[in-house]
Amino acid sequence: MSRISDKLLSRDEHVCPWWLAWTFDNPLRKWLHDPRQILGAHVREGMTVADIGCGMGYFSVAMAKMVGPAGKVLAVDLQQMMLDLCRKRAYRAGVSRQIETVLCAADDIALSQPVDFILAFWMVHEVKDIPRFFGQVASVLKTGGKMLYAEPRMHVTRNRFEEILGHARSAGFTVAGGPKVGMSRAKILVKG
Repeated sequence: MSRISDKLLSRDEHVCPWWLAWTFDNPLRKWLHDPRQILGAHVREGMTVADIGCGMGYFSVAMAKMVGPAGKVLAVDLQQMMLDLCRKRAYRAGVSRQIETVLCAADDIALSQPVDFILAFWMVHEVKDIPRFFGQVASVLKTGGKMLYAEPRMHVTRNRFEEILGHARSAGFTVAGGPKVGMSRAKILVKG
């Protein structure tokens, strides 16, 4: 394999570059990852929710529609280009008032306000310090709040997924059932 394909297909930690996100974050994705089907039981009108590792805003825009004008979505990413693309999508979808983009650092989710729900979709495997990540998430999630944690099966083995869930438990989360998410391993985490 070439060095590029080795990097793209490896299970090593890496951050998905903005230009590669178009390969899976496109109009066909709704057939695989329907946001209302995946998040509908957890995201309601008026909530404040966070989409950590929001990428180009696929789930952020959908959640903004779900929380409505009284709600708020904190779209968090460490790549400014992803946040710029998320803003453009939010504007085109008519939900730019509900979405606040947040530029984070590799070791800091850059959130301080309390949130009702957090989505971490296909990104935790890219985090260098996973225990720290879950500690930060727990610090902003309201008691009883939920987090949907999902990883791509192609990058994260079942054993690695269970290992990461162990870090979530250590941060005070209870692991509940999870929705079936195409090409993913997923669980709902509840802050006790």
